[in-house]
Amino acid sequence: MNFDNETYKITDSKNTGILLIIVGVSVTILSAIGYFSNSAQFFMSYLVAWIFWVSIGLGALFFVMLNHLTGAVWSLVLRRINESVMIALPFMAILFVPLIFGLHDMYHWTHAEDVANDAILSQKTGYLNVPFFLVRSAIYFIAWFLIAYKLYKTSITQDNNPTPDQIKAMRRVSGPGMVVFALTTSFAGFDWLMSLDAHWYSTIFGVYFFSGGLLSSLALLVLIALYLRKKNILNEMITIEHYHDMAKLMFAFTIFWGYMAFSQYFLIWYANSPEETIWYLHRWEGNWKILSMTLVFGHFVIPFIGLMTRTAKRNLVWLTIISIWLIIMHWIDLYWIAMPTYAHHGFHLSWMDLSLLIGIGSVFIGIFWKFTSASAIVPVNDAALTQSIGFSNN
Repeated sequence: MNFDNETYKITDSKNTGILLIIVGVSVTILSAIGYFSNSAQFFMSYLVAWIFWVSIGLGALFFVMLNHLTGAVWSLVLRRINESVMIALPFMAILFVPLIFGLHDMYHWTHAEDVANDAILSQKTGYLNVPFFLVRSAIYFIAWFLIAYKLYKTSITQDNNPTPDQIKAMRRVSGPGMVVFALTTSFAGFDWLMSLDAHWYSTIFGVYFFSGGLLSSLALLVLIALYLRKKNILNEMITIEHYHDMAKLMFAFTIFWGYMAFSQYFLIWYANSPEETIWYLHRWEGNWKILSMTLVFGHFVIPFIGLMTRTAKRNLVWLTIISIWLIIMHWIDLYWIAMPTYAHHGFHLSWMDLSLLIGIGSVFIGIFWKFTSASAIVPVNDAALTQSIGFSNN
C-alpha cells in the first residue's frame, strides 16, 4: 500500500474494495445454502448481521454531523474516514432486499391468522403491516442517503475548490439532519428489532439501539486509524492526542449505553407488568442467561474499567484490544435482542451467524475502502486542518 504525501491519497489499492465486495457477495450467496435447511435461522442470522453493519454506518453519520454542529477541531483529521464509513450506509439498502422475502419467518405480526386472533396485535395493524413497514424502511434509507450524500459531496468539493461557504453548508445540512436522524434511527430500531416481539414495547429502545451503534462505530474508527498507522499512513497527523479523545468518547458512550440499558430494565422491573417483563424473562431462560450476564460485564463493566485511566486511553495496544472487544459486544447485544424470538429457551450458534456477518461486512468494508481510496484521506483544504493536527489534550 503506497501513500502520496502530496495528494494524501492511497495510490495502489484501487482493486481492494472491489475484491472485498466480490468476496462479501460470494460468502453471502454461499450462506444462502442454509436457507434450504433452516429458512428461519438464515433470515434471523442475516437480520442480525445486516443491522450490525447498518448501525455502525449510522454511528459514523451521527459523528460527522455532530462534528459539523459543534465546530470540533480535534476530530477534523478523522472526518474523511468517518465520511467514507457513513457513505457506505445507503448501499445497505440493497442488502435489505433479501429480508423482504423473510418477513413471514421473522415477524409474527405478518401472520394474518394469528393477528386476527390476538387482541394486542390486531390493534397494531395500522402500523404493523407489510406495505407500511417497507415504505418506512425506504424512507429511512432515502433520508440517510440524502444527508450522507450532501455532506460527503460538499466535503469532496472542498478538497478541490474550497470556499468559506462549504463549512456553513455542511452545518446547515447537519442541523435538520440531526433531527431527521434521531427520528429515523429510533423508528428503524422499533421496526427492525423491537417489532420482532410485537407484544413488547419500550419507548427508550430507539436510543438504546443508537447508543450501541455509535459506540461500535467509534471502536471501528480507532481500528481503521490504527491500521493506517501500521502502514505508515497519517501516523504524524493522527497523533496520540486524537486517540486519547476517541478513547474518551468510547468511555463516555460506554456509560451512556449502560445508562440506557439499565434505565430500560429498571423501569420495566419496577412497573412489573407481565406484557413488559416477559421480554426479559425470555432472555433469562436456558443459556440466554449467560449472554445476559455477558452484556452486563462485557459491554459495560470491562470497558468502563478498561478505559477509565488516562494511561489506558493513550495505550495504542490496549485501545486495539478494547475496540475489538466493543465491536464483538455490540454484535452479541444485537444477537441477544433478536434471537430469543426465534430460540425461546436457549441459543445455539449457527455457522450462518458468522458467515453472514463476514459476508455483509466484507461488502460494507469494500464500499468504505472504494470511497477511501477514491479521494484524499483527510479534508486537505479545510482551513482548520493544521490546527487539528496540532491538537493537544494538555
